[in-house]
Amino acid sequence: MTALHADTVRTLTDWTPAGDGQEGLRQDYLTHLAAHPEGVWRACVPAHITASALVVDPAGERVLLTLHPKVGLWLQMGGHCEPGDGTLAAAALREAVEESGVAGLELLAVDGRVAPVKLDRHQVRCLGRDRPENTHLDVQYVAVAPAGARELISEESLDLRWFGWDELPADTDRSVRDLVARARALV
Repeated sequence: MTALHADTVRTLTDWTPAGDGQEGLRQDYLTHLAAHPEGVWRACVPAHITASALVVDPAGERVLLTLHPKVGLWLQMGGHCEPGDGTLAAAALREAVEESGVAGLELLAVDGRVAPVKLDRHQVRCLGRDRPENTHLDVQYVAVAPAGARELISEESLDLRWFGWDELPADTDRSVRDLVARARALV
């Protein structure tokens, strides 16, 4: 078991979820991790942990979404854990910085500590189009951008745009809308 695996178990064990289905997902994630010491890595099939973060502007009025090239939807920043990630929160923050180009992001502290705000399980083909689907067990955080933040499109995005809370694009799924609503209630 790696330090990242242990941190992920600790993070999910210590987290008190709110909302429909979140406790069931938390238990499913912990069961997955108990059965799979490699469960935080992309190579773990049929499922693995991923980390993401919804970026909120410093005024708490807008969110930054990426138009994902493979999925074709506007999503929060996120992706696979990597060997250099010491914690799950660090993985989410790294992904947010890489995909947004915004330096100085900080994960939102809830009740004095950085913690996830939501879990989402979804099917993907992250191992290639000719490979079977597997499951992302996504752990979602909120990141706050510093004043004067400027986004920079990376090769992992077709576009990046700021959207007001009530102005999300039509091609955004239910999961992102729920994450945005949870973030809005926290900031």
